[in-house]
Amino acid sequence: MKFVRRDIISMKDFSREEIDYILKKAEALEPFARGKRSNLLAGKILATLFYEPSTRTRLSFETAMKRLSGDVIGIVIPEASSVAKGETLADTLRVIEGYADAIVLRHSREGAARMAAEISDIPIINAGDGAGHHPTQTLLDLYTIRREGHLENLSIALIGDLKYGRTVHSLAYALSLYGAEINLVSPEQLRIPPDIKNDLKKRGANVVETTKLSDVISDIDVLYVTRIQKERFPDPSEYQKVTGTYRISTEMLQDVKDDMIIMHPLPKADEIDKDVDYTKHARYFKQAFYGVPVRMAVLYHILGDAR
Repeated sequence: MKFVRRDIISMKDFSREEIDYILKKAEALEPFARGKRSNLLAGKILATLFYEPSTRTRLSFETAMKRLSGDVIGIVIPEASSVAKGETLADTLRVIEGYADAIVLRHSREGAARMAAEISDIPIINAGDGAGHHPTQTLLDLYTIRREGHLENLSIALIGDLKYGRTVHSLAYALSLYGAEINLVSPEQLRIPPDIKNDLKKRGANVVETTKLSDVISDIDVLYVTRIQKERFPDPSEYQKVTGTYRISTEMLQDVKDDMIIMHPLPKADEIDKDVDYTKHARYFKQAFYGVPVRMAVLYHILGDAR
């Protein structure tokens, strides 16, 4: 597998074999994510450029790099950098590539990561570009499904904001490689974009659309819940029409499969009752932890053999 100095921009750029390769390495590295130290990336520097808020993605990348004995530099608050003086993203990238071995970029503009990859001489890892893609989130989601359940013969429901949700866009593309049954549950206003749905079908995915979770909840293996993202709506009044549409409660879980798992990319707002956190189905906090070994695997494959 050729990963050395490779840009990680979209799950559409991955084959199933490449995904399995990363997931296998993540499992091998998981003991190091829990505290055992490795020197695999000693002497390497990762730059994190976050133009949007982040907790799990930024901190898990930093943790992953440090668990492998690498170092981290970065911009967390753009207003405290030269961005506040009008510096363009292109110029920032050209400066940072002289300081680091790879860049993790989160940006509000869809397509920003691919543009950055065309400019930068060092690898770019897309940590979310607007409503576009979030590939390492998808890798950790797949890892969670594999570790806590199964990827083969999977039936999954993606619920909530399927229009603006970059996590579900990326995950749906990846699941199409595994022959999963993908149930898309959302209000009419937040349906997955037609071009993505058509692309999934061309890839051979079994796609079902509905507005009612009750139509599918008793038959699925994974319930993937997403937050309806107020910050993505051009018109605040449209957000008010759909907020609170779905709320997962313990009562709704009475007839689900015994081994059904509930996932969420976090942060969650009011779409999951707090009581659900303590059920045997909840996996979202473990899912957040799995971001560390998965991102360790990504960083190792990009930088570890490039010594």
